[in-house]
Amino acid sequence: MPSFTPIFIPGLLCTELLFAKQRASLPNQGYIADTTRHDSIHDMAQAALDLCEGPLVPIGLSMGGYVALEMARLAPQRMAAMALLSTNCRDDSAESQRQRQQAIALAKQKGFQGVTRRLMPRLLSEAALQDEAVVADVLAMAAEIGRIGFVQQQTAIMGRRAQRDTLASFVAPILVLCGNMDVLTPPNLSVEMAGLAPQAELCLLNGIGHLSSIEAPEAVTNAIESLFERAAD
Repeated sequence: MPSFTPIFIPGLLCTELLFAKQRASLPNQGYIADTTRHDSIHDMAQAALDLCEGPLVPIGLSMGGYVALEMARLAPQRMAAMALLSTNCRDDSAESQRQRQQAIALAKQKGFQGVTRRLMPRLLSEAALQDEAVVADVLAMAAEIGRIGFVQQQTAIMGRRAQRDTLASFVAPILVLCGNMDVLTPPNLSVEMAGLAPQAELCLLNGIGHLSSIEAPEAVTNAIESLFERAAD
């Protein structure tokens, strides 16, 4: 059976806690990419590629998906499969960049805690917002990333490239997963990605918001396991 190494790539304001339940259920837990040391998606992707040798399966959520796509662009020959969770393949719009600049300014002026709480309704569904344990996990991840990490990550996201061509030329299996309550990366963006990639499987989760791996851990784990099976065929 062909072997490959999973590389889990957290999103904005997220740490390895984002994928804790998935990794605990998988026989090969792979690596967690460090998204805290660089202010460009390209550099994050290169660092992730350097974590190990041989075939890889990048598993990225939101910003992590941008990194996964850049890994596939840089080293397509190493990609055994790819999972794109709650993300998209477009570059950053002018309006989105304006909002990110505002968030960066707010973080610098009023302190990081305010920015985190301001973002919370966009990260979680209304149901998840009522789950104190889930909210605590999100706050803990954001606190660990901190203000400097937040600014670096927002800068990286603003500078990302569009990756439609990367998806169109990607011949290995792809999982494209999104919650249907995701307001940051709405399901139509996942539909777009799935339509571009020849071997894509689309998975839309009812009642789930942006942080799908935390809100629906079992469903996301099952989808990743299915992707691994496809990659091993």
